[in-house]
Amino acid sequence: MKAAVWYGHKDVRVEDREVPVAQSGQVQIKVEYAGICGSDLHAYHHGVGIQEGENHPLSGQKAPLTLGHEFAGTVSALGDHVSGINIGDRVVVEPLYHCGTCEYCIQGRYNQCTQFGFVGLNGDGGFAEYVVVEAYMVHPIPDQVSFEEGALVEPTAVAFHAVRHSKLKVGNKVAVYGAGPIGLLTILSAKAAGASEVYAVDVFEDRLELAAKLGAIPVNSSKVDATQVITQQSGGIDVAYEAAGVQPTMDSAVSVIKKGGEVVVIAAIPNPLHVNFFDMLVKEANLTATLAYRHIFPEVISLIAEGALDVKQVITKKIKLHDVVQDGLELLMSDKSHAKILVEIGG
Repeated sequence: MKAAVWYGHKDVRVEDREVPVAQSGQVQIKVEYAGICGSDLHAYHHGVGIQEGENHPLSGQKAPLTLGHEFAGTVSALGDHVSGINIGDRVVVEPLYHCGTCEYCIQGRYNQCTQFGFVGLNGDGGFAEYVVVEAYMVHPIPDQVSFEEGALVEPTAVAFHAVRHSKLKVGNKVAVYGAGPIGLLTILSAKAAGASEVYAVDVFEDRLELAAKLGAIPVNSSKVDATQVITQQSGGIDVAYEAAGVQPTMDSAVSVIKKGGEVVVIAAIPNPLHVNFFDMLVKEANLTATLAYRHIFPEVISLIAEGALDVKQVITKKIKLHDVVQDGLELLMSDKSHAKILVEIGG
């Protein structure tokens, strides 16, 4: 089979690999579509997040590894001791490795497992014609959810978990900092949760135009003072979602929230940022962060199936697997007009 394999910094090769075999408790999936995530970009451009040096304790694998953790496909084979899943099922994968026995897993907080990892970063992923995953990762999708939409369940779950984790109430006003794929999906999720106004802050006009199509009020922080504009227009924000991860957006997020408001950090911030805790103290505001998701895939799948989350709107390009480097991993760094690029693998 063909697979896009990470070997090192800016070294991803589409090459022939053996089709993986499902062992006990595992499921083999024929992949149809896979999405390119910011984590894939970090891995390709900077080598961040990839399992190197020693095998991951749960996957038993290390680099070179097949990238890709946002994907959907059809069950093609089952290992022993797998129940509730059938060959031919249309499925998406919740790509989190978790042990099931540490205190966090026992508490149901498996996204905080002490041996936490990702398919596609800590084990072979979905940029391949076939992939093998643990049975606990597999979720069925109904016929009305396309494989393209299925590939967007994972990033939508990141955004929806952040919204559900927050203190957002119906009628609240929201600001989303960063109009990349997660920011755009956070806009959709916040509107689905009942936000009355959603402001989208970014420096790229193409992304802001897409945010506006999703129902957000665009604010280009390279042209105006975002804090001033949002505060004057809204009278203050109830919840600010930080999906950009840079100092100016963090400063603005803290500044625009009302007394008793909340800042929710979604972005994976590589470098430490300063937070004005005096401002937070005066406002008796909350600052929190979310990691991936937990116990949310079925709800996200249902909302997509019912049309409450029209995630197709964030798809800006579809490419073939053999073009994943130039037309995907490279293009996304140079052309900010794109949001979610999907890799067509089946068909």
